[in-house]
Amino acid sequence: MQDRRMEQTEVLIVGAGPSGAVAAGLLRKQGRQVLVIEKESFPRFSIGESLLPQSMAYIEEAGMLQDVVEAGFQYKNGAAFAKGELRTEFDFRDKFSPGWGTTYQVQRGDFDKVLADAAAKAGAQVRYRHTVTAVDVSGEQPEVSVTSPEGEEYTVRARFLLDASGFARILPRMLQLERPSDFPVRGALFTHIEDGIAHGDMDRSKILISVHPVHHEVWFWTIPFSNGRCSQGVVATPEYLARYPGSEVERLRAIIAETPSLAHVLRNAVWDTPGRSITGYAANVTALWGRGYALLGNAGEFLDPVFSSGVTIAVTSASLAARCIDRAWRGEAVDWQQNYAVPLQAGVNTFRAFVQGWYDGSFQDVIFHAQHSPEIRRMIASILAGYAWDAKNPYVAEPQRRLQVLGELCRGQQPLQRGGVPA
Repeated sequence: MQDRRMEQTEVLIVGAGPSGAVAAGLLRKQGRQVLVIEKESFPRFSIGESLLPQSMAYIEEAGMLQDVVEAGFQYKNGAAFAKGELRTEFDFRDKFSPGWGTTYQVQRGDFDKVLADAAAKAGAQVRYRHTVTAVDVSGEQPEVSVTSPEGEEYTVRARFLLDASGFARILPRMLQLERPSDFPVRGALFTHIEDGIAHGDMDRSKILISVHPVHHEVWFWTIPFSNGRCSQGVVATPEYLARYPGSEVERLRAIIAETPSLAHVLRNAVWDTPGRSITGYAANVTALWGRGYALLGNAGEFLDPVFSSGVTIAVTSASLAARCIDRAWRGEAVDWQQNYAVPLQAGVNTFRAFVQGWYDGSFQDVIFHAQHSPEIRRMIASILAGYAWDAKNPYVAEPQRRLQVLGELCRGQQPLQRGGVPA
């Protein structure tokens, strides 16, 4: 690293997606010098298009709220679920936890560019098409080797390094931090379509989650955008997806055809975009931080797309990391395990319990139960809205136990009264 140009910055962020951009905005408000290295050109395609209301607080905290509001994204106030003849929906404005109850459904290429542009406007330097080739955290400060679009190699030394590289997982790969996820391997087929959804067939202000009528672990997302298009995908085991021949779109459409309620909603769709696929997306790491660095969002852990938790976890991690860096700069002792990893993991574990409950069927029993008390619905709505860190919610404080008991009550078709579960 000594035979090339050396740059110095206070905070180096790898990746200009939501976690990187929000972290940059927060750090600029602290007065920090921020350099963001991004290997792609923006806008670029990404999934994770249905935001959760809880993330809006961090977008606002980073000074990016006006940019997002004025971008014209699809307003979102809840989630709808369909399974055979069963229908239910949750309005995120009617929830247990205080805070935002609305958000947006976004084409991520546009959304991520809005955030990255806002970070640049706030004074962060954002370099696109620059590729990280090596990382050295053995010295007093992290050093990162970078190659520019023109092929120039240079090194950046930073007082602190944040990995916001998402599924690229730069630091986990280069520092041997990767750990297999304990989630079963699943895959997804997805595309964008001109949806042609008729008025009354679907509330465009809500994401629609449809469950296969026979295989409860196979589910579909339908995320409407503001321009008459939507993101459409299916999630299942790789073995299940392999049963279907043809292109990604042909396979996706064949599985949708087995699900009459969704096939009806999409009966007028124009399938005008090639499909994509991803397999084995769940990921984990041995540690979320180390000397001089921290992992944000998907670079640390990704669970599953079913409850759209990815962006919320990403921007929450950005806020927690920015607070730790601010304290360190003011000379305070910072325990990154207790002040960053533990609180971040608490919310991730809440989402984890609900994802596990979704796939084993117990949370689906809860969602489609016909006799919820209003109080329980508000508690569940808070989780679905992203408030997985609100320990005042019993389903955050003890997610596994309470979900287990609630699922048993629902399977027994017992009415769910106030409190829902024994103390």
